[in-house]
Amino acid sequence: MSTAAVLGWTLLSALAPGAAHLRAGWRRTGLVLLSLYAAGLLALLYLRLTADGDTLGSAVTQLTPIMIGVSVLGTAWFVLVVHSFVVLRPGRLSQRGQVLAGTLAGLLAVAVITPFGLVTQILWRSQEAFHNIFPEESGQAGAERPADPWNGRRRVNILLLGGDADGHRVGVRTDSMNVASIDLATGNTVLISLPRNLENVRFRPGTPMAARFPSGFRLPTDPGGGRSDLLNSVWEYSDAHPEIFGGRQRQGPQVLMDTIGHTLGLRIDWYALVNMWGFARLIDAIGGVTITVERDVVFGRHNEGLVKAGRRRLDGGDAMWYARSRTFSDDYTRMRRQRCVMAALLDQADPATVLTRFNGIALATKELIRTDIPHRMLRYLVPLALKVKNAEVTSVQFMPPLIHTGYPDWQKIRTITDRALKDSVKTRQVAASATPRRTPAAAPSRTATTTTTTTAAPDPSRSLTDGCGRSGGE
Repeated sequence: MSTAAVLGWTLLSALAPGAAHLRAGWRRTGLVLLSLYAAGLLALLYLRLTADGDTLGSAVTQLTPIMIGVSVLGTAWFVLVVHSFVVLRPGRLSQRGQVLAGTLAGLLAVAVITPFGLVTQILWRSQEAFHNIFPEESGQAGAERPADPWNGRRRVNILLLGGDADGHRVGVRTDSMNVASIDLATGNTVLISLPRNLENVRFRPGTPMAARFPSGFRLPTDPGGGRSDLLNSVWEYSDAHPEIFGGRQRQGPQVLMDTIGHTLGLRIDWYALVNMWGFARLIDAIGGVTITVERDVVFGRHNEGLVKAGRRRLDGGDAMWYARSRTFSDDYTRMRRQRCVMAALLDQADPATVLTRFNGIALATKELIRTDIPHRMLRYLVPLALKVKNAEVTSVQFMPPLIHTGYPDWQKIRTITDRALKDSVKTRQVAASATPRRTPAAAPSRTATTTTTTTAAPDPSRSLTDGCGRSGGE
């Protein structure tokens, strides 16, 4: 057998295990290897055709056995290539042929095992990131899968917070507050934005904060004339005053979740706090986001920074400042820009991008998120996230003139929230649209509970991308 033939049969065995063994006369071994290979391909095809979000969700919580399986399979393939080369009896080749064939066969064996090594590394990074971000619960390891992890609920509500706590600031200021309310059946999501400067915040009756502030969250004016009793100060104030909670520390997240839930008339299930600098690193990790900047956005202590107007791909730093800057602007314009960045991330962070840039994303995510979502819920939240990706995402922003931030109409806020959630459920039931954009149709009629007739208010719900990518004023 020539050198080319030995290399050719070895290469074929890397693609179709057992081919070289059949050629070398190892008939039984060759047939077994080919049969196992065919069975494996059929199993992968079946998995590909039947896999859904639940399958991926279960896989996320079983990364260790998957890593072991991938490592074993990669090692076995490596050994197979080497053994395929050996059974072809390369020792009968000339000395030059032996050196050439051995070198190329070795390179082939390394090339075969490399993808398995990369997959194992990705799985290891994933597991490390998941365990760093999502807390474990006592007794979780042996927990069985419940029949209904949502306990009969139709929606799950997650509080998404943006903050910039670091070593130069005491406490956490939540300057971006959004509730993602997700319909479990359709994935349709309403993103509800609350302004950072909401005043006279009311706390749920019967709670320690309600006992301390029965007429709303109000503190003396700061020495510089500013206020430290706005909605974005609730977390920080609660953390700074454990005596209100009988000495219990770090009550800020729970108090803010309960307060925003009370404000909207919702039960908030979990929160996720996004560090803004980690957010910038995440955007860098996916290669930036493409956004249409309607007009120049100035930022910096001395207005030295500039994100120029136009359709452009922003790196993490510019995207963060585009989302955060209030220079020559206001909180409400900033809220809209933050929504546009969220829409761009949702649209552009596709699976291919995530996979090819996974290591950078995993490293950025470790510094990005603080959450109380338990690790066991990843099994159910992963398929829900995939459902949201293909569903309709609308938004409601509570800003003037819809509400007055100094004297909010709390009942109006709850009524608008309730209407937006009900309309979100109906969207997919009425018609399927190629683009997730709502039409400004009148609200559907409902069964009247009173005989009073009122004029319907304009629907404040809108597509997540409304107001993004248009020229003109803010």
